[in-house]
Amino acid sequence: MHAPRRYRNTGDLPAVIPVFPLTGALLLPKTRLPLNIFEPRYLAMVDAALGSYRMIGMIQPKIPGEEEDASKRPALTAVGCAGRIVEYSETDDGRYLVTLLGIARFRVSGERDQQTAFREVAADYSDFSRDLKLEPETMAESALLRDKLVRALKPYLTEHSMQTDWKSIEEAPTETLVNALSMICPFDAREKQALLEAPSMNARADALIALLEMSNAALPTARGPKQPLH
Repeated sequence: MHAPRRYRNTGDLPAVIPVFPLTGALLLPKTRLPLNIFEPRYLAMVDAALGSYRMIGMIQPKIPGEEEDASKRPALTAVGCAGRIVEYSETDDGRYLVTLLGIARFRVSGERDQQTAFREVAADYSDFSRDLKLEPETMAESALLRDKLVRALKPYLTEHSMQTDWKSIEEAPTETLVNALSMICPFDAREKQALLEAPSMNARADALIALLEMSNAALPTARGPKQPLH
């Protein structure tokens, strides 16, 4: 999955984008995120995006869950990911079903005065120009990293009752696998943000493995049998 070739460098990206604050939602470059849009403010956001660059920035609020109160304007995390609407449909009950393709991460450098029902920010992509590269990022010691990742993944998926197509895992490129697991594993908001902000694929893979191993270490089987009470 590659960024559309209209985005050859960060100068091709819009300087101001609408944002969708959503706790726990992670969009990464070259990945796809399906969204079910039903709130009026976000229906308006999609309408505006479709009439412009077709771009929406996925970002988390600093305090998880604050975005659920429409009367609040929660502080946002510093980094989000801009995605282009690549699939769009409407349901009979007025919802929008859209899919975003992650294009590039951005830093919030300011926010527009709220003249719309949704929020818009000034997006600075300068730290994330590598997100637009066509070729996958080179990952050091990829075979050893994959082996360590798979070993940490098996008990984690079992504990969380997550069904897995191991053939697909074995065949997936390492970058694709790391990004997909970062998005679908039920990590908390701060952990998702750390995965988003990882400066390289190796750093994201290391962070992902660390999260999996920490979760596995907390399992009852990892702590050993319970001691009898006296």
